[in-house]
Amino acid sequence: MNSKMNKIEQLAVIGTGVIGNGWIARFLAMGYDVVAFDPAEGAAERTRLAIERAWPSLEQMGLAEGASTARVTFVPTIEEAVKNADLIQENVPEREELKKNVLKSIDQYAKPEAIIASSTSGIKPSTLQEGLQHPARLIVAHPFNPVYILPLVELVGGEATTSSIMERANQFYQSIEMKPLIIQKEIEGHVADRLMEALWRESLHLVNDGIATTEEIDAAIIYGAGLRWAQMGPFLTFHLAGGDKGMRHMLEQFGPALKLPWTKLEAPELTNDLKEKVISGCEVHAGDVPIAELEVKRNEFLVKLLDLVEEYWHEPNKVSS
Repeated sequence: MNSKMNKIEQLAVIGTGVIGNGWIARFLAMGYDVVAFDPAEGAAERTRLAIERAWPSLEQMGLAEGASTARVTFVPTIEEAVKNADLIQENVPEREELKKNVLKSIDQYAKPEAIIASSTSGIKPSTLQEGLQHPARLIVAHPFNPVYILPLVELVGGEATTSSIMERANQFYQSIEMKPLIIQKEIEGHVADRLMEALWRESLHLVNDGIATTEEIDAAIIYGAGLRWAQMGPFLTFHLAGGDKGMRHMLEQFGPALKLPWTKLEAPELTNDLKEKVISGCEVHAGDVPIAELEVKRNEFLVKLLDLVEEYWHEPNKVSS
């Protein structure tokens, strides 16, 4: 494959919900043209509004030369959206059969050398490759909301994915200022969502059992673990907890406690009572502040926090001697 065929210039986005629009905003901010398709009524207008909300944060982070909110075009069919694309980002709802059908259409109309990247948060790429004419070029590229700010993208190849496709994808996502995490072994939910799911399940149990309110649980993360995790993550955080001997001492001292039944692990039944506790707790916590205003505050915080993360991030395998 020659260098021109390797180059990613034309981008398509299929499905323009929260994640799809987040991708569009990031792509535009990096100076790309985007062709989008979504059959839902009013999709183009919702995308325009989403880009407008995201743009102040993107301006603060720094726009690429030529970046413009006007460089997105909606088209009426998947064929028209993907026919000239070098990379297609799929973001339809998380229903396996729906995704497979959409991906088959993309695969049918896209150029053979185009990369097809699914934003799926839970489905394994090998499952999505089933029935495709060109399964080798399909990968998972799972981002995190808001996509236009958070840099992590989990890249997962399926049984048919080639190493050259993974390398091209890795280079592309790095080029749009993301932090690709290449998952070596596919698993449902990938890595980051499995970690968040474990915390989410335990949080629901604590609310359900009347141990803590939604606001108290959020405070426990915000002013405790969350601050440390933003810099070091759980493993290096515990490494420091072991004192001068690091993780070795930490496991010796606290390892036995892992046998204690502190966590529930399995999710509680999502009863109407639990739903109301969670919903009412969040509504009380948020008060009268509209979601759109909360998003603005979140974005402002994340942009500032990312600067700190970059300043203090401990690069793996780059410990000074």
